[in-house]
Amino acid sequence: MMKNIYIILCCCLITSWGCGDKFLDRDPLVGVTDANYYNTAEDAVAAVNAAYAALQFERNPAGHFRWFWGDIMSDDSDKGGSGDNDVFELFLLETFQTPINGVLLDSEWKASYEGIYRANVVLEKVPPIEMDETLKNRILSEARFIRSYFYYNMVTIFGGVPLVDHILAPSEYNIPRNSADEIWDFIEEDLTTAIPNLPLKNEYAFSDMGRITKGAAQSLLVKVYMWRQNWTQAKLMAEEVVASGQYFLAPDFGSIYSMEGENGPGSIFEIQFMTESGGTWDNPNEGTLSNIFQRPRGQFDGFGFNLPTQDLINAFFAEDPNNEDPRLRYTVFREGDVLGDRGVFTKEATGFPHEYYPRKFFNSKSEEASFGDPAPNGGSNDRVIRYADLLLMHAEASYQTGDESAAKNSLNMVRARARGNSSLLPDVTASGQALLDAIYHERRVELALEGHRFFDLVRTGRASAVLGPLGYVDGKHNLFPVPESQILATNGAITQNPGY
Repeated sequence: MMKNIYIILCCCLITSWGCGDKFLDRDPLVGVTDANYYNTAEDAVAAVNAAYAALQFERNPAGHFRWFWGDIMSDDSDKGGSGDNDVFELFLLETFQTPINGVLLDSEWKASYEGIYRANVVLEKVPPIEMDETLKNRILSEARFIRSYFYYNMVTIFGGVPLVDHILAPSEYNIPRNSADEIWDFIEEDLTTAIPNLPLKNEYAFSDMGRITKGAAQSLLVKVYMWRQNWTQAKLMAEEVVASGQYFLAPDFGSIYSMEGENGPGSIFEIQFMTESGGTWDNPNEGTLSNIFQRPRGQFDGFGFNLPTQDLINAFFAEDPNNEDPRLRYTVFREGDVLGDRGVFTKEATGFPHEYYPRKFFNSKSEEASFGDPAPNGGSNDRVIRYADLLLMHAEASYQTGDESAAKNSLNMVRARARGNSSLLPDVTASGQALLDAIYHERRVELALEGHRFFDLVRTGRASAVLGPLGYVDGKHNLFPVPESQILATNGAITQNPGY
């Protein structure tokens, strides 16, 4: 499976980050030169596998977690941990006191540019290789998607950033920021170029499960169109994904975040992680730390971060105060719930007074690595784009283009799966603003604690109204500060965002 091809081949391909601050600092290659590498199809595959590996970065060479920004920065979760001083920078982030010299944002920046660099290596070194042209074009398109994905993260977090579309010479390091529109244009161009050469999901061999598909690139492009309010193109592209017949909603919502549910029928893009990679705390390699970071403390052997808020819990009762949305029990642990083979959740068992814990990244003890330290070897994939997400984007884009019938159809497909055989969550029949509000609500409860909420609020212009009481200031906190280290490293060529 693709989890096994993510093995970081950078020792002979692409170098790791050093300790310097420059976002393009790299250690020299050891034992490898352009003259004796990038000559065969195997070299091309190894190069793109190294680019995939950048998607897994969580600590070394730089780390990032989508739920830091999408969940903790929103009204869906609190930082958690052992108290305010446990990863104090996260406390500053969630209270909108974001420091300009923080480690977390600097790591996000570095991880993204390392991924962009690795993709650029593929796009420069693979074209001259004599090999099967279909495979070559697929590899180049995978690299374009990976580059686009990192730029998508960067532009939604920082706004305009330096546009690096090739391997830079040292004389090019001090480059200024491009505008956000230029970054969005570049992402659109990369994805549009990649889509025709990427296979459909069912065209990949089982051993390639997890590689970038045509549907993944199309769905990321839908997200780009949504941010740019290009509703017509978003609707049409989403309909292409639906018409491909490659995806459907798994009948059981509760199965999605199980180990068995990985790469399931509704999976469009997942970052692959595995337990048996032998990762360490300094180098998790192919394992994720999200499992241990989000499990409760005490007998559950976790760190207790990303705690669901009461406001999120209330959202699951918004339609019927006497009956909860069936998705709540698969999203949040409450007192009395059985946490796999780790025992029953009580406050006494955790040692903390918290009422709720996140479930989607929970793993049982039996699912841990069979050797080494299980903490940095979590195996839960990060479900970045699900079919339900795509359907709800289609619903929103359809509404914005005046096609309320199509909007209700996609919205109610997601609700039908959620209610199962119950009488809960009846089809939405509302129109106008009430329909749009229903779509927004559905995104919140369907995708809760999957890293979407903060960005959905910013994208739809609702962040000030929802997050204002938490300290959010419109025109400032819709973007994060550029790490001060990057401004200093480029001698001021990179400038700071307004308000910081």
